Amino acid sequence: MIVKYGLPQKVIFCKECVQSNQRPGTSPEFVKKNLIVPTAEFDENGVCLTCKYFKQKKKIDWILREKKLCELLDKHRRTDGRFDVIVPGSGGKDSIYVAHILKYKYNMNPLTVTWAPHIYTDIGKKNFYNWLNAGFDNILITPNPKVHKTLTKKAFLNLLNPFQPFIIGQKNAAPRIALQFDVPLIMYGENQAESHVTSEDDLTSPLMKSEHFSTKNPNDEIFLSGVSEKQLYSEDNISKNDLLFYRPLPLEKIKKKKIEIHFFSHYYNWSPQKNYYYSKQQTGFETNEDGRSEGTYTKFSSLDDRIDGIHYYTMFIKFGQGRATSDACRDIRDGLITREEGVNLVKKYDGEFPKKYFSEILNYINLSKEKFWERINLARSEHLWEYKNEKWKLKHIVS
Repeated sequence: MIVKYGLPQKVIFCKECVQSNQRPGTSPEFVKKNLIVPTAEFDENGVCLTCKYFKQKKKIDWILREKKLCELLDKHRRTDGRFDVIVPGSGGKDSIYVAHILKYKYNMNPLTVTWAPHIYTDIGKKNFYNWLNAGFDNILITPNPKVHKTLTKKAFLNLLNPFQPFIIGQKNAAPRIALQFDVPLIMYGENQAESHVTSEDDLTSPLMKSEHFSTKNPNDEIFLSGVSEKQLYSEDNISKNDLLFYRPLPLEKIKKKKIEIHFFSHYYNWSPQKNYYYSKQQTGFETNEDGRSEGTYTKFSSLDDRIDGIHYYTMFIKFGQGRATSDACRDIRDGLITREEGVNLVKKYDGEFPKKYFSEILNYINLSKEKFWERINLARSEHLWEYKNEKWKLKHIVS
């Protein structure tokens, strides 16, 4: 039996949420060499580390955490009109929440930084401008469309991960702007531990590791979309200049400017639903006009990019769990739904094909339907999928 992506052959589902041990995390090595790190561990009782983290969250002294946040902000707050914190985001509920609180509660002067989506949705663009109209300066970085389309297509064909170039560019954007504008503090929304714990560092650190966006040797060759940059030069007529925004920053420059990247979720009890209601009240944030997003039951997350649905669908094909699984895990851990309700929602919506923007996405990456489905089916791991009665079916379903 061929088991792909370094996944464990035995499929285990968490006893408390609906996540399986098939979902891997990411690390700097994944960015550099397109590797996948080991999946999240389960304890002796069959509970995933993320669920254990949420139990630990209930014991956190959030008043003390806010005090530490105030100390951090006091250290960086400026009175000369210059920006003193960068908030990366798309204008979704989470970036609105962070930027608005920093500015209007703590009197910071944030510069918001946006790495443009592949193709804006109408609601995504509307929420983006509503965010800025609430009183924020913004730098919108739109990567060279020709290059970005090429990288997205290759990432789909080589990795079945069309989002990889976007994620890499997004991670590098804020630190690059921080260097340019001399802003030593960057505030992201949620730490990885809020959705997927893979190490003890995820549980305790308020900081993003510099390895995620920097390199000790700026001359090191980078890997994008499953190939080396030299292959991109020779095969796709892409130059070194074209890859500026995808290249990690020199670690020496980051240290010299003493740039710190913090997670707001370390200091505030993070809740996507709470963020949604706050953003709706403060900026008029709107949800999916179709009532829910394809592949799940929720309506207020990942709304800005038309390729989001395909991104979650490829995750479902590779790891046997998709968008509904991610949302149900979060809602179970937050106590909004029971595990039984989560199981039913996953069975109903996980793996639903995102057809709304499908033709546009194929046109965007210049790919035929036949080639798309050929690549999708090649990506299925034998320990997760079986082909019976002319249909693909998952071998293991949460129950």
